[in-house]
Amino acid sequence: MAVLTIDHLIKRKGNALLLPEINLQIMSGQCVVIQCNNELGQLLIQLLLGDIPTSGGHVLMDGASLPQNFKKEAHKIGVSLLNDGLYERLTVKDSLSFYKNLYQATLSINEVLHRIGLGDKLNSQIASLTFSEQKRLHLGRTIIHNPALLIWEEPEQNVDIESQIIIRALLTELLNEGKAILITTSYLVDAITITNEVYRLNEHEFKKLDVIDDSGTDAQTDVTAPGEEHPSQTALLPPAAIEVRPVRVEKIPAKVDDKIILFDPTEINFIESSEGISLLHVKGAHFPCVFTLNDLEIKLKAFGFFRCHRSYIVNLQKVREVISWTRNSYSLILDDDKKSSIPLSKGKYEELKGTLGI
Repeated sequence: MAVLTIDHLIKRKGNALLLPEINLQIMSGQCVVIQCNNELGQLLIQLLLGDIPTSGGHVLMDGASLPQNFKKEAHKIGVSLLNDGLYERLTVKDSLSFYKNLYQATLSINEVLHRIGLGDKLNSQIASLTFSEQKRLHLGRTIIHNPALLIWEEPEQNVDIESQIIIRALLTELLNEGKAILITTSYLVDAITITNEVYRLNEHEFKKLDVIDDSGTDAQTDVTAPGEEHPSQTALLPPAAIEVRPVRVEKIPAKVDDKIILFDPTEINFIESSEGISLLHVKGAHFPCVFTLNDLEIKLKAFGFFRCHRSYIVNLQKVREVISWTRNSYSLILDDDKKSSIPLSKGKYEELKGTLGI
C-alpha cells in the first residue's frame, strides 16, 4: 500500500481553477519532487494537511484520509515549510528537545545533529546560526520523531554548497530507511538532480517529466540476445491485412549531471547557441542539449519553431510581440515570466511575416 495517495485532488475558487487534477502515489522508500511556483507549492501542501478544504478528490495516508485525521496522524509526518520560524533565543539543543518531548521521540538529539551536520552547534543559540544552518535545523526537526512521510517545501532554496551536500546525503539515508518523501521546489534543476520521479505542476496541468539516469546503470536495459526475438515483438504482431504506421513522438534531450531529461517541444521557449553548445530555455532555466542548432531547426520546424537568428531558434507559440527598434533592428518578446527578448535578424523578418501569414 502507498504511504501517500493523492486521488483526483483539485481546487477551485468559483469558476477559476487554482489547482489542476492531481493523481499521485508515493511508496515507502520513494522520493517524488514536484516542480512548481511557490504559491502552488504552498497551496498543495495546505490541501494535503487539511489547512484548507479541497474542491474534490482525496488525500490518503496508509489508506485513511490525511486532512481529516492530521492531528491523529501528525506523529507519522515530518513537515518543513519555506516560511517556518525558529525561536532564535533558544539553543539548538533546547529547540530539538522541545520537539523530541512533544512527539515522545526516541531518536537522540546528538544523532539528529550528526545527520544534519550541526554536531558542533549543540549549545549554540539559534540566532548565531547561518541561514543554511537554520535550514538544516528545520529539516532535523522533521526527522526527530522518525516519521513515515516527509513533506519538505523548498529544502535547498538559497542554501550553501555544504548544506546542499548534507541535505542530499540525508535524503539518501532516509530513503534507505524506507521513508516516503514529497518535495516541492520552484527550481527544475534541483528537482532533476534529486530524483528521477519529477512532476511539473502549473495552473493548467500536473505532468510527469521524462528523466533518465545516465550514470551507466539502467535496470530497464533490454537483455535480449542477438538474433532472438523480444517477447513483445512476437506477442503484438498485427494481422497482415492491417497497415501499421509508426507514430512519431519527438522529444528533445538535455543533460543535467548524470541525468537526461526529455522535453516536449511545447515546453521549450527558445534555444540559443552559446560557445558551440545549444541551450534549451525552459521555465526560466536553461539546459545543454547534444544537438546542434542546425539539427534542432530541422527537428522542431514541424512544431512551430523558427530560426530567427543564426544563434537563436524560437517557439512561435511563445512569441507575444515583434518589436522594431530601428529600420534594421528587430526583437521578439516572449510570453514568459521574464518577458524574454530574442533577436530577429533583418534577413529573417520577411520570412517570419510569410510564416505567420501577415
